[in-house]
Amino acid sequence: MGALRFAKTSRPYIFLGLINSSRQPAYYDLAFPTNIAGDRRLGEAAGEMTRKPKRKLPATPARPYSSLEPYYGHASPTPAQCLAVRDALLAFHGFPDEFAPFRLLRLGLSPEDESDPPNPRPTVLDGLVTTLLSQNTTDAISRRAFASLKAAFPSWDQVVDEEGNGLEDAIRCGGLAATKAARIRAMLRGVKEKRGVICLEYLRELSVDEVKRELSQFKGIGPKTVACVLMFYLQKDDFPVDTHVLRITKAIGWVPSIATREKAYIHLNNKIPDDLKFDLNCLFVTHGKLCQSCTIKLGAQKTKGANAVCPLASYCCSEEIIQE
Repeated sequence: MGALRFAKTSRPYIFLGLINSSRQPAYYDLAFPTNIAGDRRLGEAAGEMTRKPKRKLPATPARPYSSLEPYYGHASPTPAQCLAVRDALLAFHGFPDEFAPFRLLRLGLSPEDESDPPNPRPTVLDGLVTTLLSQNTTDAISRRAFASLKAAFPSWDQVVDEEGNGLEDAIRCGGLAATKAARIRAMLRGVKEKRGVICLEYLRELSVDEVKRELSQFKGIGPKTVACVLMFYLQKDDFPVDTHVLRITKAIGWVPSIATREKAYIHLNNKIPDDLKFDLNCLFVTHGKLCQSCTIKLGAQKTKGANAVCPLASYCCSEEIIQE
């Protein structure tokens, strides 16, 4: 391209083109490279000439579940699958007696109406301590430990004020006594410092997420413990994942075989309809305890003859089908 010269100056210029925004001509001053006719810099003019227009990225499609969903794209379980499995287990086991009092509470009835003599309604705090004691032991042993605790300490203030090993001795039959005693006492003290009284009945008025925030601040109270308190003692819609639930939901393909308990908890709570969570959870726990077929990892190598009676036999998948 040849250089141009203007009438009033002998300096050479090179024509660059029109500036897009103003449609004014742009010239490159060979004598003073930083000046551009029309008071625009070379970099701006040249950039507009050579820069490719930015491509507008397509909008990201909205996901139907929370951003916390760990297995997005894993379709199971569908509501229809949840209903079918609930009905199959309910027909096979009936509703488990051990969970019947909690079911009455969810139906708006009181266990006192069904018992003679009547049993008092469990408090939220009693439920939380019972659940803490159930960690790494059976329900029967944890109930024995809780009864021993209440016999030794009729009030929770006595537990907070006691400075010896009385709490640890009272719950020793439940295992891990030192760890559980420390967590229980720390939780009780934390509640008293925050609320002025050792009582958790105010949690009944909170949402599920608010309850999770309140309880998760205490050491040793994890997602499973919180979920159990929500479902059994607050009559909220949540789905705890214990060993039985995790094993069975892997076997029937509701979660990937590589699923952790924490991720399975999120996925299953996203997928299972609220009105089926309580029944399904209780039935999974009961079935996991009683069915030898479902105690084998991923339903493989089942006990001889177990398939004939297991109501989940037709739902079990091979590891290759479940893995993603």
